[in-house]
Amino acid sequence: MILLELFFGFLKVGCFAFGGAYGAIPLIRDVVLSYGWLDEEMLTYMIAVSESTPGPIMVNLATYVGSLKAGMLGSAAATIAVVLPSFIIILLVTELLKTVLRNPYVQAVLRGLKPCMVGIILATGICMIVRNGIVIQDSALLARPLILTLILSAVYFGSRKMKKGGISPVLLICLSALAGIAAYGL
Repeated sequence: MILLELFFGFLKVGCFAFGGAYGAIPLIRDVVLSYGWLDEEMLTYMIAVSESTPGPIMVNLATYVGSLKAGMLGSAAATIAVVLPSFIIILLVTELLKTVLRNPYVQAVLRGLKPCMVGIILATGICMIVRNGIVIQDSALLARPLILTLILSAVYFGSRKMKKGGISPVLLICLSALAGIAAYGL
């Protein structure tokens, strides 16, 4: 039963996720929380881990959740389900690509979807910062995550002003790791 739930849950993510992994995070969140596979905090951590490991976020999350809930078969079922729609679409699109992309209506739809995806990604990022930026612990507000986010944002955007292309993503990840160690200790 759990294998079917994993398969159909992540098949839904694979079918309706449009705009890449960041645009799919709200859908992944909805599916994972509705089935009770992860709680909000664990999902946030897994998004961070999935982003920092090689591979697409959706595949990494599906593999992790599947493995957590049903072992190796669960990870295989969830991973296959999340990539199956894309695989089928790519096979179909390779045949139709030449003529369909020249269609002005298709181009208009794709141009209209770009700002929507930017808005969804921005809203997801802001939502994650607000939800996880301020932690209440022992009746005290701890704003370390928010402060770290602001500092790393300043470094990123400041580097773009000083240097064409800005700071290297690898260097930014290393700085984030060092900032996390400094803020939270080992």
